[in-house]
Amino acid sequence: MEMDTSTDKKSPDLSASMTTVPEVSAYLQLLCVAMLIDNKNLENAVEASTELIEFVSKFKSRTMDDIGSRAFFFYSRAHELTNNLAVIRPRLLTAYRTAVLRHDPTGQAMLLNLLLRNYIHYKLYDQADKLVQRTDFPETRSNNQLARFMYFDGRIKAIQLDYTDAFESLQQAMRKAPQGTALGFRIIVQKFMFIVQMLTGDIPDRATFRQQYMEKALAPYLELTKSVRVGDLNLFKEVVEKYRHVFMRDETMSLITRLRQNVIKTGLRKINASYSRISLDDICTRLGLESRERAEGVVAKAIRDEVIDAVIDYKTMSMRSKDNVNTYTTAEPANAYHNRIEFCLNIYSGAIRAMRFPDATEDEANTEARRKRLKEEQELAKTLEEDEEDLEEDF
Repeated sequence: MEMDTSTDKKSPDLSASMTTVPEVSAYLQLLCVAMLIDNKNLENAVEASTELIEFVSKFKSRTMDDIGSRAFFFYSRAHELTNNLAVIRPRLLTAYRTAVLRHDPTGQAMLLNLLLRNYIHYKLYDQADKLVQRTDFPETRSNNQLARFMYFDGRIKAIQLDYTDAFESLQQAMRKAPQGTALGFRIIVQKFMFIVQMLTGDIPDRATFRQQYMEKALAPYLELTKSVRVGDLNLFKEVVEKYRHVFMRDETMSLITRLRQNVIKTGLRKINASYSRISLDDICTRLGLESRERAEGVVAKAIRDEVIDAVIDYKTMSMRSKDNVNTYTTAEPANAYHNRIEFCLNIYSGAIRAMRFPDATEDEANTEARRKRLKEEQELAKTLEEDEEDLEEDF
């Protein structure tokens, strides 16, 4: 008996059908681009990533959304390493508009972060802020993308002097970041948090500089914090010059230059607390200012901003500190107490206004039903008592 071992020509070729699946082809191209970037073969990586996004853009299936968003990430990364980010900005904007129209949250989150990174790379903070204000970050997104978005948002707000909101955004980025991995991301977020916190007038806790695997990277910022805390302008200048290359690499130098005023204010507070009267020349020497006129301007500005409670005596060219007044002898405690009571009363009034009261007809119906129910309960109790008495008599 002979067996027919010939294959049917009409049966589909399994290997051929698998290679024609667009998701498989896109994923293989994605791996090739990642390998080229890891091997520093940047020119070929740019060409391969460009071909990849052109291939991915042809398909509108939902199964291609995740691969497409990752393809745009490597596309942007390859151009960033070759210093050609400005070239791809129009294409990223077009892709973001398409993702919004297609209701693709994965693509929206990825492309929005890539655009913000693109703007910040070229220090276009105004355009980045307009993009954040006119777009909505998708709710159905990964925490990693949200952490990146909050980090970019914090940097934008810090540049625009909105330090309180910037610190909150950076805190959210730190909380949403993966705690077991992404060490580099958490370190750079922590560095910006330290600077923004000092710009708000607070001093970071020393324990935050001793986090695991971060102590060496945060050492320059620890010395910077020490100089700000003691209010020594000369020490602050030495630290900035010593670690200038680190601050330039981290792109924090523009914010650190703003800390000079905070150092001066801290030094003035200490001088104001230590001396009842001190000449402007001595202030100039202690703070390391350029001239007595500069010291006079700094002191006048601090008095106007209510940083210190003092006056300038122009006859003797000195600063005279005012006596510290006991706060409890003033009206401030009473005013604070009044504000708290008013706040509580407003909450109570709002709660009363928000309450819903039943109508009069409903009250009458409820009253009749309550009376009827009470009457039935009384009759039932009376019947039970009579039954018990009969049982006792029979016994």
